[in-house]
Amino acid sequence: YGFLSESANFVKRCEEENIKFIGPSSATIALFGSKVAARKLAQSCDVPVVPGSKDVFSSGEAVRDFINSSDNPVSYPVMLKASGGGGGRGMRIVDGEKDIISSFDSCMREAMAAFGSGDIFVEQYVKDPRHIEVQVLADASGNTVHLFERDCSVQLRNQKVIEIAPAPNFPQEIRSRMLQDAIKLVKAANYVNAGTVEFLYSPERKEYYFIE
Repeated sequence: YGFLSESANFVKRCEEENIKFIGPSSATIALFGSKVAARKLAQSCDVPVVPGSKDVFSSGEAVRDFINSSDNPVSYPVMLKASGGGGGRGMRIVDGEKDIISSFDSCMREAMAAFGSGDIFVEQYVKDPRHIEVQVLADASGNTVHLFERDCSVQLRNQKVIEIAPAPNFPQEIRSRMLQDAIKLVKAANYVNAGTVEFLYSPERKEYYFIE
């Protein structure tokens, strides 16, 4: 759930010792290591994200108050997600207010144990989405290309089991927009090396959203 290839601190130490790390810079890894920061970058690039909170929460009561406020963009069911997480850890679906406190507490504990950070944010729950990933390659001169997409929707406990490339029965217009948005995002972050940009696609809404 996180090796040295995903550690901003490790890469920063390499940079300080003038050791060439084959991968993104420490700043870029730190940026994408925070889902909240990555969401803000995507929004600044006009790349769609799942409606949700702009910042993290420290308590279930704060999440409850946010959802009940008049200017929030979400309604039940919602998804609690660890800002510093990945690999399906630190995620909870909450169907109603009565479950928000207990779900937040268990989500935060799991996030702390897995990632060393209990920062939790909230997204609107997207029902029955397809999980589509775009593979990108970027060099140190600013040249960035995509290697098309794969469908990772077959999952067990939020872990990918089967990946199919290209994504079958995927609308071409959506594919074209998604591929370009993936390139736009990694260029904005000065990303270097190989990477994966992950999206959720809602067949019901015919919309896609950047997730990490």
